[in-house]
Amino acid sequence: MNVFDRPMKFLAASMAALAFAGVTQADEPKKAELLVFAAASLTNVLGELAPAWGRSSGVTVKLSFAASSVLARQIEAGGNADVFISADQEWMDYLQTRNLIAKPSRVDLVRNRLVLIAPADSKIELDIRPGFDLAGALAGGRLSTGDPDTVPVGRYARSALTSLGVWEQVEDRLVRADNVRSAMTFVSRGEAPLGIVYATDAQIDYKVRVVATFPDNSHDPIAYPAAATATAGPGAAGFLAFLRSKVAAPTWNKFGFLELPK
Repeated sequence: MNVFDRPMKFLAASMAALAFAGVTQADEPKKAELLVFAAASLTNVLGELAPAWGRSSGVTVKLSFAASSVLARQIEAGGNADVFISADQEWMDYLQTRNLIAKPSRVDLVRNRLVLIAPADSKIELDIRPGFDLAGALAGGRLSTGDPDTVPVGRYARSALTSLGVWEQVEDRLVRADNVRSAMTFVSRGEAPLGIVYATDAQIDYKVRVVATFPDNSHDPIAYPAAATATAGPGAAGFLAFLRSKVAAPTWNKFGFLELPK
């Protein structure tokens, strides 16, 4: 054999091997994936529940967290989510009226409570009741919560403060955060003396403490509706069923979420 033929034969063999490997990889089935858009307040609980369902189902769950308003608009703009979980009914209604969710799949998962928080070392004490002196407690500082125009926690906060007759005192003193976790961060860093967030968020941040809990009748019930999107893959129904199952219930409870009224 001509010595110059050896590299050519080696190259040909290598190319054939690579081509075979490519065919083999192309023949392998692609692993199923599910993309879930969920309210920021669900970050920790879904961070445990999604992998647990993924292990049992063989479906890889990818999670995207933000304010419900941001996620709903992403879906409206063509975002390819399979499941949407909102922190309020309004943003789920927004998608439903545009035929962007599978209406029969819509279900409420759990509920939450609204709380007033302060930095952990704060000495502020307040009793939430009609006409309570929230502005005085701020002592010139600002009240951190979600933007009441778009973010669910801010909407609940505005509703509660309005029903208690103190909204006008603080309306122009808000830190309008883009989601509930951002709102809590302003308080945990000491940049705002008080904030309004969900009880479940306050539970996971040792740098804040709950000053008081808002009465349930001061705002609409805080429930988390979930639905498969209009373009959802086949795994969406199974994931939603899992979130409502007895298997998932202890994890919801661990992170402070409440069961829906019977």
